[in-house]
Amino acid sequence: MNRDPQGGGAHGGAPHGGGPAAVAAVVLAAGAGSRFAADGPGAPAAHKLLAEFRGRPLVRWALEAAAGAGLARTWVVTGAVDLGEVVPPGVEVLPNPDWASGQASSLRTAVRAADAAGLRAVVVGLGDQPLVTAAAWRAVAGGPGPIAVATYGGRRRNPVRLDREVWPDLVAEGDEGARSLMRLRPELVREVPCAGDPADIDTVEDLHRWN
Repeated sequence: MNRDPQGGGAHGGAPHGGGPAAVAAVVLAAGAGSRFAADGPGAPAAHKLLAEFRGRPLVRWALEAAAGAGLARTWVVTGAVDLGEVVPPGVEVLPNPDWASGQASSLRTAVRAADAAGLRAVVVGLGDQPLVTAAAWRAVAGGPGPIAVATYGGRRRNPVRLDREVWPDLVAEGDEGARSLMRLRPELVREVPCAGDPADIDTVEDLHRWN
C-alpha cells in the first residue's frame, strides 16, 4: 500500500463535498502485506490486517473509524485475504480480483461502486492506518475543493476525498492511487487539518512499536 494519499460521470457534476449523504467512505485493504510477511522469524502467521493490534484485528480499527464517520456508505476493498470475519456491521465488502496489479485497481473498484450508487465523492483511507479517527474521515468528507486531503502537523496523509469530477482522471493501474493526480493537478487540492495519527503498520516492528 502507498504510505501517502498520493495514495463527470453519468450522473453529472456536484457541489464539492456533497455532504455525508452523498459520500462513501472507502478503506483500501486489498494488498498482500509483503513487507510484514517478510519480516523474518517471529512474524505472525496471519496477514498483517488480521494481526492483533490493541486487542482487535488491525484492519478493524480503520473499518470502525470509517463507519463511525456516518457517511452514506462504508466500503472495504479486499483482495489478498478474506476479511469477512472481521468486517463490522454496516461495512460492505468490495472484492477486487485485480488487487495484485496495484492500489490503483482498488481505487477504481471503489469509484465504480460509487458511480453505480450515484454518489458525489469517495473518501479513501488505508486498512493499515489504525489511529486515523472517525473525526478525520468526517472532516475530509466535508472539506473544500474537488480533492481534499487530511494533514497531520502540516503533512499530507490519508484519508483523501475525491469528487466525481476527478474520477475520470485517476490512473488505471499501478500503485499510486490518487497521488499522481494530486501531483498533476495541485490547484484542485485543499488541505484539511486533522487530529489523530496517520502511522501505518508496514512491518512487525511497526506493530510492536504502536501496540
